[in-house]
Amino acid sequence: MARILITSAIPYINGIKHLGNLVGSQLPADLFARYMRARGHEVMFICATDEHGTPAELAAAKAGKPVEDYCAEMHEVQKELAAGFRLSFDHFGRSSSQRNHRLTQHFAGKLAENGLIQEVSEKQVFSIDDNRFLPDRYITGTCPNCGNTSARGDQCEECTKQLDPTDLINPRSSISGSTNLEVRETKHLYLRQRALRDKLEAWIDSKTDWPILTTSIAKKWLNDGDGLQDRGITRDLYWGIPVKKGDAPWPGMEGKVFYVWFDAPIEYIAGTAEWADANGLDDAAWERWWRTDKGASDVTYYQFMGKDNVPFHTLSFPATILGSGEPWKLVDYLKSFNYLNYDGGQFSTSQGRGVFMDQALSILPADYWRWWLLSHAPENSDSEFTWENFQASVNKDLADVLGNFVSRVTKFAKSKLGEAIPDGGDFTPAETALIADLGARIRDYETLMAQMEVRKAAAELRAIWVIGNEYLQAAAPWSAVKTDPARASAIVRLSLNLIRVYAILSRPFIPDAAATMMTAMGSDDWTWPEDVPAALRALAPGDAFSVPENLFRKITDEERADWQQKFSGIRT
Repeated sequence: MARILITSAIPYINGIKHLGNLVGSQLPADLFARYMRARGHEVMFICATDEHGTPAELAAAKAGKPVEDYCAEMHEVQKELAAGFRLSFDHFGRSSSQRNHRLTQHFAGKLAENGLIQEVSEKQVFSIDDNRFLPDRYITGTCPNCGNTSARGDQCEECTKQLDPTDLINPRSSISGSTNLEVRETKHLYLRQRALRDKLEAWIDSKTDWPILTTSIAKKWLNDGDGLQDRGITRDLYWGIPVKKGDAPWPGMEGKVFYVWFDAPIEYIAGTAEWADANGLDDAAWERWWRTDKGASDVTYYQFMGKDNVPFHTLSFPATILGSGEPWKLVDYLKSFNYLNYDGGQFSTSQGRGVFMDQALSILPADYWRWWLLSHAPENSDSEFTWENFQASVNKDLADVLGNFVSRVTKFAKSKLGEAIPDGGDFTPAETALIADLGARIRDYETLMAQMEVRKAAAELRAIWVIGNEYLQAAAPWSAVKTDPARASAIVRLSLNLIRVYAILSRPFIPDAAATMMTAMGSDDWTWPEDVPAALRALAPGDAFSVPENLFRKITDEERADWQQKFSGIRT
């Protein structure tokens, strides 16, 4: 039994996430976690809400709520939606937790001890009316490049040009709208990432099995002139983790907080500590996952994220870990994803464009979305969600292939042979051929799942469903029952056992449908089918089964057209 640590990029707190966010990190991480558990491994799957930084304060102000209350409410919303999509986190934490406060301050203290923190004076916009320094995102004005009147101080979303606040025409505070701004000097702490370049490069070079997407992004940022730079780790904000060296004050940094990019990934560790706290366990319980001097040396650590998060997780967070000089666990495999686009454009949280997690669940159950998103995961290139493709995939894969098999077998068995697994004759060459084909395909499926080849694994699973339909069509128990009832019974017995095997294999992708199939077979035996002939005899003659409700319904053309129209604009 291996020990598998899995983290997915933690979603930002400012609003409900769209389907592109979901498929870029949390959903494939859940697929892998479920598969590894199914194979008997010990799994720790951690995620959280990312709650600090400028957007949290702005979103709270827009909602007219204190930022602490806003974050607490949105954490519960995101936690509930994650459960709705059946994301099987061992713990879904909060980056604002006291555990993360203490760990972030601990890392900062260690980095300072090792000479890797530098105090830097810089000029920043100060709002006289708001009586505060304004981070770049708190400043709005007219873009000098395209004329967009709502450009932010860090970037114009219309033309994507990178900006400094001083570039903006007619700049104003995003908090109050005040134009009473001036540039003042302030001091901040910088992490000396460039001093760790050789260590980071050696570590990245050692990861020869990483996906090309991950490695290419990491090396580009490492080697480009504007890539690996010393980075500020503090901000003049109210909401965040107070700047301290461990438990000690940090002279000159009073009133400042750590920058969100610094504290957010530390929450992976802190979230595991929160899990231990929630379960009444001591520190040894979480340290065995994260400290190589306390048992984590035999842990394999996997991260899942969209490609925009790769630089932080291959450079900045590892710089924090390596720079601490302490025996913390570094990621072993980083699975990154391209973007999922939406119906000819882009998903956008800030612009409210696309289908969001709450909207999706209001239309159809989670399994429909899980199947489409995973079977179309943007692994090797960007992919695109279209309503036509979604309808076709649900109708063909889920309804016509898997759902049809389960329905035909159970309804025929009940109507012709009763509500118990029938006895019958021995298996013929037809069953022997099916068992051989199924066994080979399951081994291929296992290989693809272990390699995190998400789309290929989905295609292999669908092929496994298909061979059941092909066997049933060729064996034709509806004909055999008229002339050879024992033969019909043998076909049905194997087919009902095949439904149970399908439940086990399909559970990582479509957990609710898998549970329905298993319950219908009157079983709770989720043992992985290592021995396929034995697995196809697991349900014994005389065992009761039932006919499940329609496993998957088809999406009508009218529904598809209605949803396409409903979600063609911008979410308000």
